[in-house]
Amino acid sequence: MKIAAVIVAAGRGLRAGGDIPKQWQPLGDQRVIDHTLAKFINHPSIERVIVVIHPDDIDRLTTSDIEKVSGGATRQTSVLNGLMHLIEDPPDLVLIHDVARATVPQHVIDNVIEALQNHKAAAPALAVTDALWSGIDGVVAASRPREGLYRAQTPQGFNYKLILQAHKNASKDALDDVQVALESKIEIAIVAGCETNIKITMPEDFNRAQKIIEERT
Repeated sequence: MKIAAVIVAAGRGLRAGGDIPKQWQPLGDQRVIDHTLAKFINHPSIERVIVVIHPDDIDRLTTSDIEKVSGGATRQTSVLNGLMHLIEDPPDLVLIHDVARATVPQHVIDNVIEALQNHKAAAPALAVTDALWSGIDGVVAASRPREGLYRAQTPQGFNYKLILQAHKNASKDALDDVQVALESKIEIAIVAGCETNIKITMPEDFNRAQKIIEERT
């Protein structure tokens, strides 16, 4: 089966700080985006890697092993742009990954691909183990049950034709591609995520990611 990966890298990532978007900031001796791309370029099952980039950043990336697509005003629009780029030579399966998850281990990618052999969609997640509260104005309002709740990760994998149509039909901007798939009644298998598959969101996350990379090497 032909598998493609769409890396979503068009966001501005303001909460991470810095003078440039987080994906272009250094993480050790490379940039965040370089670490992320290497995971998919070097994966033996993935034939094509498409990076969705903000129009202002197109010239920042010169890697020859990837295809570049301009992003849109929202994440969902950016993903749709990446999916539409594949339409003339469509893959069977597509993995959609956030560029800020630069420490995704190969076994998480493998878990998603394996699940897609028997499911139309699959996504990695970690079961919530902490106590959960809801709060109002900085005060705890109630305790909430955690049973059946998961922390979502990427890459999220799909039958290409199904997720393309789901994005075309989506009624609103979604938090992730699982939300888009659910709106189109696509069943998504949950596979094992990993605690080291962190998303760089805040300034301190750069140090966390760097420690993970150092421990692996």
